[in-house]
Amino acid sequence: MPNTLNISLEQALAQSPQLAAQVEREPRLQELMAVARKLEGMVRHASTHAAGVVISPVPLTEVVPLYKTSKDEIVTQYDMNGLESIGLLKMDFLGLTTLTVVDDALRLIESTRGEKLELDRLSYDNAATYEIFSKGLTSGVFQFESSGMRDILRRYQPSTLADLTALNALYRPGPLQGGMIDDFIARKQGQKPIAYDLPELEEILAETYGVIVYQEQVMQIAHRLAGFSLGQADLLRRAMGKKKAEEMAALRQRFVSGAVDKGYPKKKVIRIFDLMEQFAGYGFNKSHSAAYAVLAYITAYLKANYPVEFMAALLTNEMGNTDKVVQYLGECREMGIALLPPDIQTGAWHFTPADGAIRFGLGAIKNVGHNSVEAITAARQQAGRFESFYQFSEAVEQHSLNKRVMESLIKAGAMDSLGDRARLYAVVDRALEAGQKTQRARDAGQHDLFGSATVPGPEASPLPEASPWQESQVLAGEKEVLGFYLTGHPLRKYQGKLRDLGTFESSDLASLGGQKEVAVGGIITSIRVARSKKGEMWASAVLEDLKGTVDLLFFPEAYKRYSEELKQEAIVFVKGMVRMEENSSPKLSISEMLPLDAVEPSLASAVVIRVRLGRGNGSVARKLHDLFEEKPGEAPVRLEFEREGEFQAELEPDLRVRPDPDFATRARAICGKDAVLLI
Repeated sequence: MPNTLNISLEQALAQSPQLAAQVEREPRLQELMAVARKLEGMVRHASTHAAGVVISPVPLTEVVPLYKTSKDEIVTQYDMNGLESIGLLKMDFLGLTTLTVVDDALRLIESTRGEKLELDRLSYDNAATYEIFSKGLTSGVFQFESSGMRDILRRYQPSTLADLTALNALYRPGPLQGGMIDDFIARKQGQKPIAYDLPELEEILAETYGVIVYQEQVMQIAHRLAGFSLGQADLLRRAMGKKKAEEMAALRQRFVSGAVDKGYPKKKVIRIFDLMEQFAGYGFNKSHSAAYAVLAYITAYLKANYPVEFMAALLTNEMGNTDKVVQYLGECREMGIALLPPDIQTGAWHFTPADGAIRFGLGAIKNVGHNSVEAITAARQQAGRFESFYQFSEAVEQHSLNKRVMESLIKAGAMDSLGDRARLYAVVDRALEAGQKTQRARDAGQHDLFGSATVPGPEASPLPEASPWQESQVLAGEKEVLGFYLTGHPLRKYQGKLRDLGTFESSDLASLGGQKEVAVGGIITSIRVARSKKGEMWASAVLEDLKGTVDLLFFPEAYKRYSEELKQEAIVFVKGMVRMEENSSPKLSISEMLPLDAVEPSLASAVVIRVRLGRGNGSVARKLHDLFEEKPGEAPVRLEFEREGEFQAELEPDLRVRPDPDFATRARAICGKDAVLLI
C-alpha cells in the first residue's frame, strides 16, 4: 500500500503496480478489495463536536435520527453539513478557561473585600484598564497575551471597546501578512489619510478608519450600495469566505448591476467589490470579535483594579503548567505582589489572597492531592493552629498522609512553621508512626481520666538535631516538588551580569521571529541525547531563566564541541539562532556555550549621545542626569546637541559612566534609537 494519507483504493491501485498485481493474482485479495470498495467513504464511527449544539423549532426526533453515546450524551446521527442542509441551526458554544478565571476572581473579591461585582453593569471606560492595554501589560489577559499583540497595543494605544474589537479581528495571519495592521494604526494615529470611495461608505467604515475589517461590513455594503437583501448579503459573505468562484462571478454581476442601477459609477463599484473580495477572504465576524473583546476587557479590568485576586485566580487555573506558573509569578513580582510560600497553617488547595500578597496553593505541590489538602484543612478547623510536627501527624487523618506527602510538604516549605526543614525531614517516619498509634487508640476508644486518647508506645520526642540544608539543597527540593524555585533562584546572583552581557530572556524570543542570533543565560534543567538518521549524536536540552524556559538544540557539530559541558544543573551562557516552527515555542540552535562564570562582558570605552533640541528637553535632561548618576563607570561621555537646520554643538562633561547594554537601552529610550553610539 502506498505510504500516502487520504488516497482512495483506486488511487492506491494506480500508484502501486505491486498491489494491483497481487490483488489480480489472489482470489482472497480480490474479495477483500470488493468489500473494501463498498465500505469506502461510509461513516466508520460516531463522534461528537466539542462545542456544537443543534437548535430546532420542533422536537429533534421529528426531523433527525438521534444517537446516545457511551457517556449518555444525545447527539444527532447527521453531521454538521447534513444538519445545515435540512435547515437546522448549529451553534458552537465554546468552553473557555478564562471564564473560570473570571468566576474564581469574582469569588475571591467577594470573600476578601466584601464587594460583589456585577459584570453586566461594568463600565467600559475605566482608565486603569486601558492603561493595561496601552502599556502592553497584558500577561493573563484573554486574547491579548502574546508578545506580538503587546507590541501592537503599545503602538496603537487603544482607548475604547471598539478598538479592542478591531485589534482582535486584525491580529490573525491574513491581515498581519497583508500589512493591514500597520495601515490601520497609521490611520488611527493620523499618519495616513482616511478616504472613502463613496460617501455612503463612511457610515459603514468610519469606526475602522475606512478599512474593511468585519464580515458584517461586507454585508452592509452589499445591502446599502447594491440593494441586496440581508439574506443575499449573507450568501455573498459566505461565498467570499469559501472562495467559491462560480458563485462569486454570479454575485459580482448582481452587485455591479444593482449598484449601477442605483446610480453609482461602475468603475468605483467594481473597485469596491474587489476590495470586499480581498478583505472578506480573511474578514472576521464582528459579533465574535466583540464578544472576545468584552471578555478581554473584563480580565484586564480585574487585573488593573483587583490585581491580587485576579493573579491568584490565574495561578490556580494554571496549576500543573509549570511554564505558565513561572511566567505569572514573574508578573506578580513586576506588579509588586509578594508570593508567600505554601503553609499548612493558612493555605488552601488554590492560590489565595493574603493581606495584599498571594499565598501559594497547597494543590500545586507534587504528590499532594485533594484528599490530603482536605484532611489538613479539616484538622486545622478542628484543632486550630498546628503546634508541632507530631501534633500535625496525629491530627490529620492518616489515610490521607504518607511519607511522600509529608516529604513533599517539607521540601515545598509548607511546614516551615513547625521547624527547620532538615530536622523535620529526619523524623518523618517517627511522626507518621506516632500519628498512626494515636489515631488507632482514638478509634479503639482508649481514653485517660481526662478524656484524651491514650497513645501506646513512647511519647513524641523533640525534633532531632540535623545539619541545616544548604541553599542549593533547599532550592533543589523546591524545584522537585513545585517544578520551579520558590524562595530563590540560582540565577538571581547573575542578574546584573546577564544584563551587562546583553542577553535576552526566554519570554522575549517568540517576538523576535526566526533566523536571529541571540544570547541567553540560564540553568540546564533537562537533557535528551539522540542519534540522527546518519548515525550522528545530537541533543536537545531545556534552559531555564528567571522568566521561563527555552528548548536548546545541539546539532551534531555543536554536540561534539559541548557534550562534556552539557550537564544537568549547569549554569551557562549560550548563543544560537532562533528557530520558529508553526504552533510551537521558539527553539535555539546552539552555536556557542560557556559556563556563565567564565564569561565577562566587554564594555565600550566611550559614549556619544546626540540630543535634539526642542520642546520637552527639560525632561530629557533630567532623565539623562538620573541615568548617569545610576551608572557610574570609566567611559567618558560626549554630548552632541543639534537643532535641525540651525546649529550643532558638542559638550564633554566631566563625568564617566558604565556603558553596559542596560545603559544603552535606556539612553536610546530617552533620546532615540539612533542617538546613542558606543565606541
